[in-house]
Amino acid sequence: MFRQTLTKIPSRGVSSRAFSTTIRAMAAGDTGAPPKTGGQGDAFQRRERANEDYAIRQREKEKLLELRRKINEQQDHLKKLSDHIDELTREQGGEHN
Repeated sequence: MFRQTLTKIPSRGVSSRAFSTTIRAMAAGDTGAPPKTGGQGDAFQRRERANEDYAIRQREKEKLLELRRKINEQQDHLKKLSDHIDELTREQGGEHN
Protein backbone atom coordinates (compact mmCIF):
# COMPACT_ATOMS: atom_id res chain seq x y z
CA MET A 1 0.00 0.00 0.00
CA PHE A 2 2.79 2.41 0.85
CA ARG A 3 4.40 1.63 -2.46
CA GLN A 4 1.29 2.57 -4.37
CA THR A 5 1.06 6.00 -2.76
CA LEU A 6 4.62 6.85 -3.74
CA THR A 7 4.22 5.85 -7.35
CA LYS A 8 1.07 7.85 -7.93
CA ILE A 9 1.75 11.34 -9.24
CA PRO A 10 -0.99 13.92 -8.95
CA SER A 11 -2.08 15.20 -12.31
CA ARG A 12 -3.66 18.48 -11.25
CA GLY A 13 -1.77 21.16 -13.19
CA VAL A 14 1.57 20.40 -11.61
CA SER A 15 4.46 20.87 -13.95
CA SER A 16 6.86 18.06 -14.61
CA ARG A 17 9.63 20.12 -12.99
CA ALA A 18 8.78 20.55 -9.36
CA PHE A 19 12.21 21.92 -8.51
CA SER A 20 14.02 24.40 -10.70
CA THR A 21 16.77 26.91 -10.21
CA THR A 22 17.43 30.14 -11.97
CA ILE A 23 20.82 31.13 -13.25
CA ARG A 24 21.93 34.53 -12.09
CA ALA A 25 23.60 36.44 -14.90
CA MET A 26 26.72 38.25 -13.73
CA ALA A 27 29.40 40.05 -15.64
CA ALA A 28 33.08 39.29 -15.17
CA GLY A 29 34.20 40.57 -11.78
CA ASP A 30 30.65 41.31 -10.66
CA THR A 31 30.08 40.39 -7.04
CA GLY A 32 26.50 41.56 -6.82
CA ALA A 33 27.43 44.53 -4.62
CA PRO A 34 27.17 48.23 -5.38
CA PRO A 35 29.77 49.54 -7.82
CA LYS A 36 33.15 50.67 -6.55
CA THR A 37 32.29 54.29 -7.23
CA GLY A 38 29.32 54.05 -4.90
CA GLY A 39 29.19 53.03 -1.27
CA GLN A 40 31.31 50.57 0.64
CA GLY A 41 30.64 47.54 -1.53
CA ASP A 42 30.86 44.01 -0.27
CA ALA A 43 33.61 42.45 1.84
CA PHE A 44 35.47 41.13 -1.19
CA GLN A 45 35.65 44.57 -2.78
CA ARG A 46 36.80 46.18 0.48
CA ARG A 47 39.48 43.54 0.98
CA GLU A 48 40.62 43.84 -2.63
CA ARG A 49 40.79 47.64 -2.37
CA ALA A 50 42.74 47.37 0.89
CA ASN A 51 45.23 44.95 -0.70
CA GLU A 52 45.70 47.25 -3.68
CA ASP A 53 46.19 50.26 -1.41
CA TYR A 54 48.74 48.34 0.66
CA ALA A 55 50.68 47.28 -2.44
CA ILE A 56 50.71 50.87 -3.73
CA ARG A 57 51.95 52.18 -0.37
CA GLN A 58 54.71 49.54 -0.32
CA ARG A 59 55.89 50.53 -3.83
CA GLU A 60 55.84 54.22 -2.89
CA LYS A 61 57.80 53.46 0.28
CA GLU A 62 60.42 51.56 -1.72
CA LYS A 63 60.69 54.44 -4.19
CA LEU A 64 61.12 56.96 -1.38
CA LEU A 65 63.84 54.85 0.26
CA GLU A 66 65.66 54.59 -3.07
CA LEU A 67 65.41 58.36 -3.61
CA ARG A 68 66.75 59.03 -0.10
CA ARG A 69 69.65 56.68 -0.76
CA LYS A 70 70.44 58.48 -4.03
CA ILE A 71 70.22 61.88 -2.32
CA ASN A 72 72.65 60.73 0.38
CA GLU A 73 75.05 59.45 -2.28
CA GLN A 74 74.86 62.76 -4.14
CA GLN A 75 75.44 64.73 -0.94
CA ASP A 76 78.48 62.59 -0.13
CA HIS A 77 79.80 63.13 -3.66
CA LEU A 78 79.27 66.90 -3.40
CA LYS A 79 81.03 66.95 -0.02
CA LYS A 80 84.03 65.11 -1.52
CA LEU A 81 84.14 67.52 -4.45
CA SER A 82 83.95 70.51 -2.10
CA ASP A 83 86.79 69.10 0.03
CA HIS A 84 88.86 68.49 -3.10
CA ILE A 85 88.30 72.06 -4.32
CA ASP A 86 89.32 73.41 -0.91
CA GLU A 87 92.47 71.27 -0.98
CA LEU A 88 93.39 72.49 -4.48
CA THR A 89 92.93 76.14 -3.58
CA ARG A 90 95.18 75.76 -0.50
CA GLU A 91 97.90 74.06 -2.56
CA GLN A 92 97.84 76.84 -5.17
CA GLY A 93 98.16 79.52 -2.54
CA GLY A 94 94.62 80.85 -2.66
CA GLU A 95 92.62 82.14 0.29
CA HIS A 96 95.48 83.32 2.56
CA ASN A 97 93.39 84.85 5.29
